[in-house]
Amino acid sequence: MFDRLLALFNNPESYETPLPESDARHAMGTLMVRAAQADQAYLFEEIELIDRVLAERNGLNPVEAAKMRAACERLEEEMPDTDALAGMLKTAIGTEEAEATLRALWRVVFADGIKHDEEDKILHQIELVLGVSPERAKTLQDEVAAEGRQTS
Repeated sequence: MFDRLLALFNNPESYETPLPESDARHAMGTLMVRAAQADQAYLFEEIELIDRVLAERNGLNPVEAAKMRAACERLEEEMPDTDALAGMLKTAIGTEEAEATLRALWRVVFADGIKHDEEDKILHQIELVLGVSPERAKTLQDEVAAEGRQTS
């Protein structure tokens, strides 16, 4: 599967059919890794949250989630630009899942408690490609930020 994903990412123009569900899950995980690394700091809090989100959304135990994250980290190193990856994911998910993906991405970005312009930029780029309106995306961002303040 890893080789198939890399081949797809290395030649996005050849992409014509929706991603299989497992590939869409890896695409979402890879976007989370990319968002977490956007500020050039990949902190334990972000890694821990990525593992938790992968486990929750994919019905994985902690070890399986960590293995999936590791695969997503390898994919992140090899994948094309963010727009191409988000565009491939968009064809595999509906509006509700796109919003859930953005919520998960904002959770990862907020995990370290520090707001970085680089992370903000990449999330806004992803929301545009996923087709979530700026107004709705702002609402999702604010909801996730409020949830974070309540748990702190």
